[in-house]
Amino acid sequence: MARGHWLDPLARTLLEAAGQIAPRPRPEASRPDPGPQASPEHDPIEQELLGLKLEQDPNRRLSNATEVRQAAALGWRLDVNRATAADWLRLPGLQPAQVDLLLRLQAGGVQLSGPDDLQRLLEISPGQIEAWAPLLLFRWYGDGAPASTPPNQLDLNRAGAAELARSLPQLGQERCQRLLRERQRAPFLDLADLQQRLQLPAAVVEHLIGKVRFGKGPAGPELPRSA
Repeated sequence: MARGHWLDPLARTLLEAAGQIAPRPRPEASRPDPGPQASPEHDPIEQELLGLKLEQDPNRRLSNATEVRQAAALGWRLDVNRATAADWLRLPGLQPAQVDLLLRLQAGGVQLSGPDDLQRLLEISPGQIEAWAPLLLFRWYGDGAPASTPPNQLDLNRAGAAELARSLPQLGQERCQRLLRERQRAPFLDLADLQQRLQLPAAVVEHLIGKVRFGKGPAGPELPRSA
């Protein structure tokens, strides 16, 4: 009697799917009815195959939302407030400039409290943040609680002194004056640039997430008010 193949059936299927061995032909008549097809993220073979690929290349970028869900099912997570550049670059659709912003804020001690913070900071669509959500882990490190953020955004490259003082009292008069001077030299690029140039504490920057934006081009000089 002919001996069976030495490979475990699941292992053989994975190797065939990975293209490492040739598939074993089967007569058309002997193929069973496949029945209802499982969705890719719930397909154990597809999931195990992705696991093998990630083991071989831990920096492999996930290609779509389905792979994100499969990686999450395998136990992979991205700790948002401790993630490295390689961690961030696994997410499909994330751009290097966005990774740079996230890392600069992290270096300044800024933490994100949830998906809404990340969506507002990167100015991405709800669909994009939803696609990443299964992998995202928001752990808060240290003391203090996340700050709430209202929907209205203040353009820090164009707002006047009175508007800054009224809308962002946590900056204080001295920081507002320094902001006005700094943006005359060059407009602020983003929150990380603002933090660095004004030497803002991380807690203040966290409070600004979602509250401010950075319009293109410098603001004109403030004219003295007429009597």
